Amino acid sequence: MTKFFSFSFKNRIAFNYIISGAFLIAIVFLFIYNIVKFSVNQHINEAIQEELYKHLDDVSTDSNETYLIHVDQWRAREHNSISVNPVFVEFYDNNKQLIDKSPNLKNSNLKLLSDEQNNLFIDAVLNEIPVRQLQTVIRNNNKVVGYLVVAMSMEDFEIVQILKNILIVIFPLILIALFFIARFFAGRSILPVKTIIDTSSQITRDNLQMRIPLPPNKDELYALSQNINNLLDRIEDAIDREKQFTSDASHELRTPLAIIKGTMEVLIRKPRNQYEYEEKINFCISEVDRLNKMVDQLLLLARFENQKQNINNESIYLNALLLDQLTRFSEKIATKKITINSDFSSDFYINSDAYLVSIIVGNLISNAIKYTNNFGEISIILSQNNEILSFTIIDNGIGISQTDLEKVFHSFYRADSLNHTTIKGTGLGLSIVKRLCELLNITISIESELNVGTIINLSFPLAKLK
Repeated sequence: MTKFFSFSFKNRIAFNYIISGAFLIAIVFLFIYNIVKFSVNQHINEAIQEELYKHLDDVSTDSNETYLIHVDQWRAREHNSISVNPVFVEFYDNNKQLIDKSPNLKNSNLKLLSDEQNNLFIDAVLNEIPVRQLQTVIRNNNKVVGYLVVAMSMEDFEIVQILKNILIVIFPLILIALFFIARFFAGRSILPVKTIIDTSSQITRDNLQMRIPLPPNKDELYALSQNINNLLDRIEDAIDREKQFTSDASHELRTPLAIIKGTMEVLIRKPRNQYEYEEKINFCISEVDRLNKMVDQLLLLARFENQKQNINNESIYLNALLLDQLTRFSEKIATKKITINSDFSSDFYINSDAYLVSIIVGNLISNAIKYTNNFGEISIILSQNNEILSFTIIDNGIGISQTDLEKVFHSFYRADSLNHTTIKGTGLGLSIVKRLCELLNITISIESELNVGTIINLSFPLAKLK
């Protein structure tokens, strides 16, 4: 049953169009039919009633309640001839006995009806010809002395039946014509859809450069094509980032493994003293630690990329969170003799996920410490502007060039790493920060100048205290 009604999109449009068209046409046809039917009925009824009044004027009664019918007037009205709409007349006495009738009835008689049907239009048959008759009583001094029956042929009513037959015949013909017209215009209307289908069928994972041509009219199909193109842009960008991420990850993972393997091979080539063994083993341990850290960050980034992290919404005392992170890195700060300037003018609260915010803040402080020279300065500022709370961290470290600034949030990207080989890192920290900021609806911006320093700003919606 489903397959039987499984029309194409073009035919469904045409089918829906003729369904609505059929409803409207049926209403119009019914309106026309009923108007014509009412008009013809009204015309026949008025004609019969007019004849009735005329013949009532031709009848009078004497003192003995005897009919006096003006025969000359009958003849003048040509009741003895057959016309297009002949009028038939009969007179009855108060005993319902026929007294006189119009000559055109000849050997036929109209049917005298019961008194309950007086002054009502009644459809009847005369010699198998449909007629409509009207009867009324003839009174003399408020006493019934007879009956007058007037009938008229219903030939005019055949027009109504003819109209009905015509409408019934042309109704399906009009619907069939409308279907093909609607199908033609529907086919032209969905040409852009066919273009979308044809183009989409040619787009594959290895051929994401193709885009759907935009229709000339900026209508719904234009918006659809544009949205599909935007979706393809995002998919292409995601696949490119996935390829780059896979390439960089495999490279970054192979490097420490190769170093560890090379160190071990060198170590077993000949006997070594205890100091050399300890030195090489400690070096391998440091590389393993770096590898573990990289794997942890990769797993963390992958979890956020898949959006499988359940985000909590809790009130966070940001001042305390920052102090905890500074305490965590206190040993590194002391080693590099870095001065920390913190400006907390008041207590600040935000509504967010405390664990994820601590990762963001921890990575930013770690980077600031890592890229700040010995005896440098780091400033941490919390401020409020309307309903926005700003966290700003400023360092006077090595800075980032403008060409590298746009890439710092890419996975495994490390700006000018060849000139700073002593600074260890995986290039994943800012990627994680960027992803977490997107998940938590935190706005992040970065400004930097080479050999001057870097400014990173986070904007949080301010928590409303209860």
